[in-house]
Amino acid sequence: MNKAAILERLAVPSMNRLWLPGFLLVLLLGTVTVSLSLGKYPVSIHEILLFLRQQMTGWPALGPERYDLLHNILWEIRAPRIAAAVLIGAALSTSGAAFQSMFINPLVSPGLLGVLPGASCGAALGMVLSRGWFGVQFCCFAGGLLAVGIAVGIARLYRGDRLLMLILGGIISGSLFTSLLSIVKYLADPYDTLPAIVYWLMGGLSLADSHTVLWISVPVILGIAGLLVMARYLNVLSMGDEEAGSLGMNVGLIRFWLIFFATVISALTVVVGGLIGWVGLIIPHIGRMLVGPDNRILLPVSALIGALYLVVVDDVSRLLLDIEIPLGIITALIGIPFFILVLKNARKGWG
Repeated sequence: MNKAAILERLAVPSMNRLWLPGFLLVLLLGTVTVSLSLGKYPVSIHEILLFLRQQMTGWPALGPERYDLLHNILWEIRAPRIAAAVLIGAALSTSGAAFQSMFINPLVSPGLLGVLPGASCGAALGMVLSRGWFGVQFCCFAGGLLAVGIAVGIARLYRGDRLLMLILGGIISGSLFTSLLSIVKYLADPYDTLPAIVYWLMGGLSLADSHTVLWISVPVILGIAGLLVMARYLNVLSMGDEEAGSLGMNVGLIRFWLIFFATVISALTVVVGGLIGWVGLIIPHIGRMLVGPDNRILLPVSALIGALYLVVVDDVSRLLLDIEIPLGIITALIGIPFFILVLKNARKGWG
């Protein structure tokens, strides 16, 4: 890469590219408000605004019975689910964009290093061994971290191209945990546990509750913030290890923290919503085609588009039919044809 290209990626982003994150944030807030009104029990936008005003100011805009009913519908049922969709969409999209830039590969997704198969296997094992929801969530998170740890450990066994070794380590680790998942499913109770595992692996937010969303929101937001803070280093790293090293960067240390943040937030998405694929692959491509390869703009734009996308997809999953359609099915049905369409132009945003 020539000197002009390097200086362009290190320069302060121009103001004419900063309006898009602001527009997407306003669009996301509007979509969340509309989504709160959608459901089997319809609630008007006007009532939502009155409810929020009463919550913030204490002004009695609604009768006691109506207020209690809206509090139950909005705060206890719909808000946790929508918040989970925002967190999962933002986390998967940000980690996908960071991995694509770090590995300089448009076909990379958050599951590259085996975190999603590992977390899925951990969740399935938790369902077999534990009767508590917390135990399932802990096994899920631990499985994701263990899978990435094995991938990194395999990569460190051999000398050579570090990125290639990481990819191969991720393939081996992902295959290992996919096989272990098959064993767990084979041993599970076919009348009770196995259907629960299969449904979990399809992805969905029907089990998202306020307690779970609250405790994962802190590490997810911190993980996304960590990736955003490291966006400038990611710009340099995406030019290649030799160029980054020549600029004085500790490539190994920066790559460790990028993998750590991306792994933690990806594993936490499985804790809340199961296996939701394609989001971390296609959303970064949309962001890159809109704003280019500069990660200081690309990462926040990808996070906002991912959050917006998953909120809309979740609305479709719970409203399209009388029964809820698993999120993973819809994201795959949308993602596959979309990826075929953008594949031809996928390299345009990498210039």
